[in-house]
Amino acid sequence: MHTVMQWTFLGAAASLALVGCATAQSPQPATGKDMTFFLTSVNPGKGADLGGLEGADQHCQSLGKAAGAGNRSWHAYLSTQGTTLNDPKVEHARDRIGTGPWHNAKGVMIAKSVDDLHSASNNLTKETALDEKGQPVNGRTEKPNKHDILTGSRPDGTAFPGTPFFDMTCGNWTKGGTEGSAMTGHFDRAGPIDHAWATSWNSSHPTRGCHPEGLVITGGAGLLYCFAAK
Repeated sequence: MHTVMQWTFLGAAASLALVGCATAQSPQPATGKDMTFFLTSVNPGKGADLGGLEGADQHCQSLGKAAGAGNRSWHAYLSTQGTTLNDPKVEHARDRIGTGPWHNAKGVMIAKSVDDLHSASNNLTKETALDEKGQPVNGRTEKPNKHDILTGSRPDGTAFPGTPFFDMTCGNWTKGGTEGSAMTGHFDRAGPIDHAWATSWNSSHPTRGCHPEGLVITGGAGLLYCFAAK
């Protein structure tokens, strides 16, 4: 009896030791201190009315700070649209985000440079485009669908021309009603057909209005790409 009890005790102790070792060797949860890219987990609350570029950047900054990366200067990947065909005052999304490289909350590289980000070799996918908490975001086949990301940009990250072209930035991110629209990209690189526009991460199709309901109907939740500019 004593022998059986001894072996039972020793077996239990060995199991606990193994569990302790496994726990000690398990990877630690990801932190935001080294994160330089994320997808916003929420919209500020007014659809595509982000309070202009300043408000959008502040939204990125607030979420980045909450995730432990407030020491970085966060900018939203958004372009503005001019009032004329060749307005020199427009801002291009690709010029607002620094020089890279950019990594998600898990440390995975998204792109090493601006040119890499806007090339076929970038690593922005459903698996890597995580939110500021390091969590995946719902794609096209999930409910609610959140794969439309506001960008207001062309495939190369530049702004759309102004009049007479359609509104592609919801009034430079100040409209939150049924009028206007904004260009979006598909972070999950998925669309109804296998065409470049349908799988583009930054320039896929415009929204149906600028209000929250319109963004949802189109296939999104008014989320943004945020990059650490420095």
